[in-house]
Amino acid sequence: MVSTPSLKVPASGLATAEQYLANSDPAIESLSPNQQLLPLTARVNDRDRLEIGGCDVVTLVEQFGSPLYVLDEETLRTSCRQYREAFSRYYSGDALVIYASKAWNCLAVCAIVASEGWGIDVVSGGELYTAKQAGMDASTIYFHGNNKSRSELQQAIEIGCTIVVDNWLELETLTELTQGIDRPTRIMLRFTPGIECHTHDYIKTGHLDSKFGFDPDSMESVFDFLTRQPTLSCIGLHAHIGSQIFELQPHRDLPSVMVEWFQLAKRYNLPIQELNVGGGLGIRYTEDDDPPSIEDWVKVICESITAACKTVQMSLPRLVCEPGRSAIGSACVTAYTVGSSKTIPGMRTYLTVDGGMSDNPRPITYQSLYRAAIADRMSAPLTETVTVAGKHCESGDVLIQNAQLPPTQPGDILVVMGTGAYNYSMSSNYNRLPRPAAIVVKEGEANLILQRETYQDLIRQDCLPDRLRGDLS
Repeated sequence: MVSTPSLKVPASGLATAEQYLANSDPAIESLSPNQQLLPLTARVNDRDRLEIGGCDVVTLVEQFGSPLYVLDEETLRTSCRQYREAFSRYYSGDALVIYASKAWNCLAVCAIVASEGWGIDVVSGGELYTAKQAGMDASTIYFHGNNKSRSELQQAIEIGCTIVVDNWLELETLTELTQGIDRPTRIMLRFTPGIECHTHDYIKTGHLDSKFGFDPDSMESVFDFLTRQPTLSCIGLHAHIGSQIFELQPHRDLPSVMVEWFQLAKRYNLPIQELNVGGGLGIRYTEDDDPPSIEDWVKVICESITAACKTVQMSLPRLVCEPGRSAIGSACVTAYTVGSSKTIPGMRTYLTVDGGMSDNPRPITYQSLYRAAIADRMSAPLTETVTVAGKHCESGDVLIQNAQLPPTQPGDILVVMGTGAYNYSMSSNYNRLPRPAAIVVKEGEANLILQRETYQDLIRQDCLPDRLRGDLS
């Protein structure tokens, strides 16, 4: 694979926003999308404007409004293909890539990943319903979550997906709900492998002090319990060590731990055949980020599983992984319209946009870093340092600290990069702002995939008792 070009940033900041582009090589499929700041199809057109998927971003805002999520279909499909093809190269056993849809679950995204031969990981009844409505095959749906309700478990049983069991209550509830059902319900067991990785505390999930999964000390009791449950078919084990990880060593360590538990499960005569190693590969949010490529990540996973199995003379299991952020994060940008500004002499300049923490809560939640560009003038020198703030009534509603931008004016289109993961999916109606629209672009065509909410949508679920109506008259 062609290596990703490094981004050299002068001490005073980027010279122009054009340096955020991947490169001018037309062979974009050779670039690992998670290592790019902008979607693979991003270009500067002859009007000096940012173009994605053959569509002028400024024109897209004129057509669909602002704020606007712009998803590049080619980047998402390239990620899907790179994962799938890398597993074919490096793993001689059976493998399945499933999309961690909590990153962004909607009909269009589910349909795209399904058409690329992926399965899907869901964590709620709503995500499960959406996946099925998008046409996902139940045999490729895996249902996660540490506190699934009885109704969600019943829904999963009826659909026939694989349920990733997280705790004793869930296991006991499933035993009860499956009584009298002729077809055994497929389950996997999630356990905490005790592997630390360097990421934000909120997205560490593999260490022992975690709300997710069975503790290792309880696994033999779980295996023993399952030997007496004919309605539950334990097909595999699952572990996930965290998100936005740049290190490969934790992923080298995980397989040997999982193979050890896999062998133990076999001794209990469980029909175990799959190992799900989770996901967690990070993406480039800023020029300082240096994540491994998709191919490098897959290679480490495959070689480590293969080596661990060879050491204990075990045949290769079906290998499952569940990337989310690394598949879709860099495929999307959010376009905002610039509004007011405020300069505090000797301190900072606030530049305000027409969205903020309601469409991207990650900066205020995780202190996440982003980069931005002015889509109207991509070659303009980056001479200004500003704080990009949202419009919400919250002092912490800041999208980017110390953003390097050209001089701006009200009405400019500011594009924030890398917003495909955990932006729309974590969005809210704080201050009763309607959620933005989302479009997918490809080869000059733009299609709506999520309609912009209206004020009527905001009150659709509101109920006003008659006695209160009288008080208002």
